[in-house]
Amino acid sequence: MPKFVFPRLNYREYFNILCLKRNNKVLGYCQISAGGLNGTVVDVRIIMQTALKSNACSVILSHCHSSVHLLPSDADKELTKKIKEAGKLLDIAVLDHLILTSEKYFSFADEGLM
Repeated sequence: MPKFVFPRLNYREYFNILCLKRNNKVLGYCQISAGGLNGTVVDVRIIMQTALKSNACSVILSHCHSSVHLLPSDADKELTKKIKEAGKLLDIAVLDHLILTSEKYFSFADEGLM
């Protein structure tokens, strides 16, 4: 797993984005938030601000679950929907949202949820 998506193996939750050029080459990545044991607060405006400042054409979202539970919660699904809608307005594609644990990952794109 790339280091950007899961920078630390511990009990806190983190939310990160990977900013990409039009040809999907990496511009950079950014930790958007760090939370507690059961969640982290994510502001859609900060995600879009980061993507705009990096001149990204697309982004990949990721967050880690401190538990071994991989399936997205209703809140995860709703957040992804809100970020995708914001991206459409700004012409920034949201390519995937990954949920990671220390052992496995869940991809919204692979599961047809994008």
